[in-house]
Amino acid sequence: MLVVVAAVKRGWRPHLACRTYRSISHFSSDSSNRSLSPASQRLREAGPARTRFAPSPTGYLHLGSLRTALFNYLIAKATGGQFILRIEDTDQSRTIEDAEHRLFEDLEWAGLEWDEGPNVGGPFGPYKQSQRLSIYKQHVDDLLLSGHAYRCFCTQERLHELAQHRGQSGQPPAYDRTCAHIHRDQSDEKAAHGEAHAVRLLAPERYPAYEDLIFKEVRPRFDRTAKKFLSQGTRGSFDDPILLKTDGYPTYHLANVVDDHLMKITHVIRGSEWINSTPKHMWMYKAFGWEPPKFGHVSLLTDKNGHKLSKREGAIDVRSMRDDLGVFPETLTNFVALLGWSHDQKSDVMSLEDLIKHASLKFTKGDTTVSFEKMWFLQKKHAVRYATASSDDVSTPPDQDLQLLAAGPVFKYLKSLLSNNGDLAFYKSLSEAQQKQLVSKLVKADAQNYTSAPEFIGRNITFFQAPTADMLQDGLPKMKDATKDLRETYDLDTFNSRLDDFQDIPTGDWNVNHLKESIDKIINVEAPKDSNETFGAHSKPQSAARKVWPTFVHGYLRWAISAGRPGPDGSLTMALLGKEESMRRLGLAKSKLFTAS
Repeated sequence: MLVVVAAVKRGWRPHLACRTYRSISHFSSDSSNRSLSPASQRLREAGPARTRFAPSPTGYLHLGSLRTALFNYLIAKATGGQFILRIEDTDQSRTIEDAEHRLFEDLEWAGLEWDEGPNVGGPFGPYKQSQRLSIYKQHVDDLLLSGHAYRCFCTQERLHELAQHRGQSGQPPAYDRTCAHIHRDQSDEKAAHGEAHAVRLLAPERYPAYEDLIFKEVRPRFDRTAKKFLSQGTRGSFDDPILLKTDGYPTYHLANVVDDHLMKITHVIRGSEWINSTPKHMWMYKAFGWEPPKFGHVSLLTDKNGHKLSKREGAIDVRSMRDDLGVFPETLTNFVALLGWSHDQKSDVMSLEDLIKHASLKFTKGDTTVSFEKMWFLQKKHAVRYATASSDDVSTPPDQDLQLLAAGPVFKYLKSLLSNNGDLAFYKSLSEAQQKQLVSKLVKADAQNYTSAPEFIGRNITFFQAPTADMLQDGLPKMKDATKDLRETYDLDTFNSRLDDFQDIPTGDWNVNHLKESIDKIINVEAPKDSNETFGAHSKPQSAARKVWPTFVHGYLRWAISAGRPGPDGSLTMALLGKEESMRRLGLAKSKLFTAS
């Protein structure tokens, strides 16, 4: 009770329970878990997990960091545990002013809500490392007292010279433990007089092996350099990492160990670039006498050339993918989840709920190649999901609302094209309400082809820019060739007149169903000449004609309505364009083909 009261005083909000709704629905021991894969069941059998995402505000959220956050989030939610957000802002010189705020927005946009952390609170705060300096100082003092750490008074100039000397000798960077030999009383006195110093961990001769969730047993490579130099009677090199810098701020090594322990983190899932640092952290846990969390290091993300993805590349910045490319939240989490994680489902298309349900520790060891073609494939699949989802009784969540995610960006992009004098004559002729209605219906009708607003507009340009006479002229030779093979069998003059029958459809009935009926009537009613002849010389040509006749009718409508450009089928296109515009286009096409024939 005292812990809760203290937490509330620090700003923790008890309504955090609402943030764990996803985990509750998937964490149970009943028969529903029997449908899960063995890997998913094993994860849940271990009990609730407390995981964390601890980014530094020295850059913006990118694919790699989003994946780390997502994996930790999924494990926490799948097991009924908690997902903690912690800001590691100890590198003050490289902090970007708006990075922290953007981080919060990007995580929330992706659907990754944290149970404890900045803006939310929690019983183990504060959740920003710059506000925990006294905590780190206290624990460093504990290591100094136990002899597991020592103060280093070396100047930057000496350390630079040491690094240069080692580099010229072909040796990796390390320290020679000059200050480790300073007596404790002398070290205390120098520190008391304000002499600048850092605090280093006294590393063992050999770091112990540890068990990784993905790589199993990891045995650090033994560097024999130190032993070699000591045997020669000279001062050797040692991997004694700095724990506390001269400015009083902790390094990652100290802060993440102390924070993970005090915040009761049970699982740490992070990139494989940290696998070589983990032995140091394990040694620190031992020095403190603490039980370490379980570590799992996920694969490195690479491009198609095998090079590590850079977080400074705009193409993989989450905000750029969201605002510039128009990627949906669930498209991105689905895509990112598949980068180094395997499952046994029949389809790769998964909502965030699906990812929670099937979460496991089946991560791959090798590097993972990022292929953005997969992301666009998933974007189309999720667009179809949203277009077909029923929202009769429940309001659609913003992160699954196709009108917000797709129609909005399309309308906005078209508006920018018009402001830049884009040639969108038909679209421009509509009122703003009609424009929005057209875009809304088109996005839902052609959802299976939606990737981004610019690409979607390019594919469906016929709905914004009517075919010109010149465009129809380009496709005219192909249409004339098609009529040559049909004239002997079909009465094309009758076909020409039948096109006027569309005019008889009342404006209120101008929809896909009525248009399909009219098109089917044209296909089925136009009987071949000499229809009573069964075994004559024309029977074979008639049979062939019957097969190509439907193709000709649909091809003609596509040429007439959209100059042969891709898009939805003829009846849907005509329904979306409306009766007046469809008839205008049909009239122009008729004048081209039948008056020129």
